[in-house]
Amino acid sequence: MVARRQDLVTALTACTENPFRTKARRFLSGLSADELQFIAEFIGSLILESDECCRCSRAELAQRVAEFQRRRGQHSSLDDHKMILLLEYLCRSGLQRAGIRATQSRRVH
Repeated sequence: MVARRQDLVTALTACTENPFRTKARRFLSGLSADELQFIAEFIGSLILESDECCRCSRAELAQRVAEFQRRRGQHSSLDDHKMILLLEYLCRSGLQRAGIRATQSRRVH
């Protein structure tokens, strides 16, 4: 079942650091459901795969996004656009500075 667009905006906004929430919500509100779904899939993959916080540069984030795309096995010209939007979200949400927090309690075993 595909999540509703507003549900995705709410969930992704909740993932952001507090001082960045308004900025992130405004950014996310302008995206399509498909773009929001792509970002949510990436955040979900990081949560499931990561045991620790990391502080990533924009270049390191771009590498992680590219690896995510390769694992998905899909690629189109629209995916390049989605990757740019994902990087912008990560930077606007504070997740780049604070790292993607994935604790053991969030992991699925």
